[in-house]
Parts: sequence; C-alpha cells; structure tokens
Amino acid sequence: MTRVRIDLNISLDGFASGAPTSENPMGEDWERLTAAYVATRTFRERVFGDTSGAGSTGIDDSYAAAYFEGVGAEIMGAGMFGFHSFPDDPDWQGWWGDEPPFGIPVYVLTHTAPRPPMPMQGGTTFHFRSTAITDVLAEAIDSAGTLDVRVGGGVGTAREFLRAGLVDDLHVAIAPILLGRGGRLWEDLRGLDLTHQVRTEVAESGTTHVTFTR
Repeated sequence: MTRVRIDLNISLDGFASGAPTSENPMGEDWERLTAAYVATRTFRERVFGDTSGAGSTGIDDSYAAAYFEGVGAEIMGAGMFGFHSFPDDPDWQGWWGDEPPFGIPVYVLTHTAPRPPMPMQGGTTFHFRSTAITDVLAEAIDSAGTLDVRVGGGVGTAREFLRAGLVDDLHVAIAPILLGRGGRLWEDLRGLDLTHQVRTEVAESGTTHVTFTR
C-alpha cells in the first residue's frame, strides 16, 4: 500500500534552512543542516556517483539509504524546484541539472502552472500543478503504483501536508546546531505525537533522528 512520507533536516531550535536564493538554492544554512547526511556513504554514491566506498556508515547512513528506497513519485514546492530564480521564464528547467537525482515523476506545486511536462535525463519528469494538494497527491499516488509518495519540501510544503493529516511517515534529522532563523517546522502541529508513534535515535554524528509513524 502506498504511504506518504517526508524527510526533513532541522536545527535544535526547530528551524529548516532559510529562503532559497540563486547562490544558495536550498537556503543559506543547508550545508550546516545536512553535513552528516552528505557525509554518508549512501549520499556520496547516490548523489555524487562516488563508488569508492568512502563516506560514513552507521545510523546516519541507514537513514540516508532508507530515503532512497521505495519511492515511486515525489511532490515538491516551487522553491525546491527553483522557480524563485526565473519564475516567468517558460524555458527554465530548475536548478537540478540535466539529470536530476529522482528518476521518477516529480509534481511541482506552483502558481505558474499550467506548464507542459518536462522530461529530463535519468527518468525524472517534472509535472507542474496549481490545484489542491489533495488532488496532486491523488495523482502522485496513482503514478507511484505500489511504491510510496515522498513530499520532498521545502518546509512550507511539508507543513501544508502535515497540517492536512496526509502524511503517514515523517522523519526529522535534527542537527546539533542552533540557527535562530529559517522556516519553523513544529508550529501548528500540536498532537502529531498522538496520531503517530514516535521513535528517537541518536547517531554517531550527534544528529537526532525522530520518526513519526502512523
């Protein structure tokens, strides 16, 4: 059965990375938030193509491996795609490059829709939608078949799905840093611990992995 899942990286004080810019597509603090994740063997292999075996193993790597498993479709916000850079350019293909690391249908929530589908190298096709998130989710579930749908972010998109009660599995990697800025994750999510089972695990890097499972 298809499940809807989210993976996020936040700081100890509950912030995700700040607003994306052309210089920092994932936000200014993204490198600090994801340092342990990027250092894993799985990330180096799956994203950088490094098959040397370099990179950390252990708890962080097990969550990195789970991130890439069993996903049949992705949903992301306009900022994660990169529409903040050239919102009115019909030829803008986002900041993910010629071969994005998804390899599946990706549904981009944007007020610039309708736009034609954008097939990329490696099996990724971006679809642009401005309809209700429940309608987009239904389409993504249909595309995913028996696999899961991942809501990729950013934090505003993730919160929208969480507040609507649409998320089955939430994994939050809490980096041992204090940001004091960015998008807040936990506001208006009171009671999530009552509808989902909560599990906490601390990795060798000091990152705390918290999972909410319905």
